[in-house]
Amino acid sequence: MNMIERQLQNAVNKLVAWCDKNGHTISAEKSRCVHFCRKRNIHLDPNIQIRNAPIPVVNEIRFLGVIFDRKLAFLPHILHLRKKCERSLNILKDLSRTTWGADRTSLLRIYQAVILSSIDYGCMVYGSSRPTVLRRLDTSHHSALRICSGAFRTSPVESLYVICHQLPLHLRRQKISALYIFRAQSVPKHPINQ
Repeated sequence: MNMIERQLQNAVNKLVAWCDKNGHTISAEKSRCVHFCRKRNIHLDPNIQIRNAPIPVVNEIRFLGVIFDRKLAFLPHILHLRKKCERSLNILKDLSRTTWGADRTSLLRIYQAVILSSIDYGCMVYGSSRPTVLRRLDTSHHSALRICSGAFRTSPVESLYVICHQLPLHLRRQKISALYIFRAQSVPKHPINQ
């Protein structure tokens, strides 16, 4: 751990020197450090400093809209995403009134634009978490499809997929990841090709 801490501190020092040279500043108060590790035994967190001010070590951090936790289980991100989707379901519930509500295609478009786009964002990253954690998003997906199609609560999920022309979320994540890999392989100098 001491060797890793020294290497990280050297990298941070070089980054601070580059920023000073090019007119940028890095604040230690606004910086955070996460120690990603899946080991069960207790080991110390790294002590990294910016200009002799320690960078605080946190258990989870939000980066580009995805919440990374210490164990890379992505449970906080999926719980946050589920809460966000449940709030957005209220829009569909209001628009799906029987007397003056929107039709199925309009509701599906709203669902794809508001809820499904937020589920798809970052799915290549958080898709590596456990299947039991990923299944927590399925309830929001299924209830949205029930609202859009006007189906009963007891209707089977497979028929909802057929009626609404939607894939299950695990197949949708695989499809998006495969499309990303094909796009990355079409660019010769893409970093993921190595």
